[in-house]
Order: sequence, then C-alpha cells, then structure tokens
Amino acid sequence: MTPRLDLRCADCGIRHRAVCARCDEAELARLEEVKFYRRYEAGQKIVWAGDELSFVGSVVSGIATMSQTLEDGRVQMVGLLLPSDFIGRPGRETAPYDVTAASDVTLCCFRRAPFERLLADMPHVSGRLLEMTLDELDAAREWMMVLGRKTARERIASLLVSVARREASFDLMPRTHDLRLDLPLTREAMSEYLGLTIETVSRQISQLGREGVIALDDRRRILIPDLDRLIVETGDDVTVA
Repeated sequence: MTPRLDLRCADCGIRHRAVCARCDEAELARLEEVKFYRRYEAGQKIVWAGDELSFVGSVVSGIATMSQTLEDGRVQMVGLLLPSDFIGRPGRETAPYDVTAASDVTLCCFRRAPFERLLADMPHVSGRLLEMTLDELDAAREWMMVLGRKTARERIASLLVSVARREASFDLMPRTHDLRLDLPLTREAMSEYLGLTIETVSRQISQLGREGVIALDDRRRILIPDLDRLIVETGDDVTVA
C-alpha cells in the first residue's frame, strides 16, 4: 500500500530506522514543518548524476537503484536504496550517481539547504545521519567481499538475505519463517548488481527454488520458507541457531 502524502512522522513505518529515528517530540515537530513527499513511478529517474541536488530525503516505500555510467555507455549498478535509506548528503551540492525507481517509490523529502541548517540545532538527526553513513560504509565493504570472493549462488543468496533482513526489521516481532519479498529487480538489473550474466542469475534462482530454499510466486515475488537456511547459502561464517 502506498503511504498517504499527509503521513505524520509519528505514524510513519520507517520512523524507527530512518534519519529521524532518534528525534524527540520537539525535533519531530520541526521536521513536520519542512518535509514534503514525492512519488516516482517504476523506471522513473529520481536523480541524475552530476545534477544539482536540491533535496535530500528518506525512502518511505519501494526500492531504488544507484548506478554510474561510464564514458563508453556501460552502466554499473553500485547500490540499492531500500525503505529508510537516505538519499543525498548534506554539504554536497551535486549527485554522484543516477538514482532510479526500481518500483513505485515514495520519498520523504527536505530541501537541502534548510535541512543543512537544521542539523546544527538537531543533534539527534546529525548523529543518526552519521550512524547511517558508517553503516553504509560497512555494507559497501561487505559487498566488496560478496563480489570478490563469493560464488554465483552465494551472491544471489546474499542479496536476498540483505533485503529480507531489512524488511523483517520493520516488524515489531521480526520473523524468520515464511517471509515474502517484493523484489522489483529484473534479472538484468540483478545481473548488473551481482556481476553475473542474466543466464546465471536465472539458473541459480531456479535451482534455489527447486531445492526449496526459496519459492517463486511470480517473477518478482519471492517466498523464503526459512531465513536461516537461506543464510547458510550465503557462505558467510555465521552460526545459525
């Protein structure tokens, strides 16, 4: 369900994970005064690399991709933006990457200049933004390991686990069984992100399905019967209870 455009901060589904997660009531009230919502349809460009970034904001719903285009026209996807992820950087006037809506996307936005001024008076927001930036750095380092050392099967499992964990984190009582993911990435987009061919992505997803690790409702909807079993397929050195 697409969020209402008049959604109150206190009722927002990403409230406990977004940049406003540490805000007190007074800070939330100030953000309420300056926020606005934008909606983008699947496939629509949200930000063009090199353009002036007039706003920053959080993904409320949907998934967006970040990509970079090389001089010869080749495109490399460099990241995914999931609900509660932040678009833009205070102090940076231009966008470093193209940001495209992979599904219908709703953003909670703030004009960049006013938001930068608010940060000086709202330590809970600036502190949370720093925390999210460091988490993003850790995730980028982990993804280097995924692309550099993991097999095709492990890469696909890692992507699914990453999205599943994010979706589960929005539940008050996170589940590890019978998780349903709406993954609006085409096989081509997944192959770009994972550094694989389209054929390899399709073959490995089908294999995971035949083995019962995942189930495919349709091309974009995935059922994970047991998240712990899928985690084993990532090849990570973890102990599954």
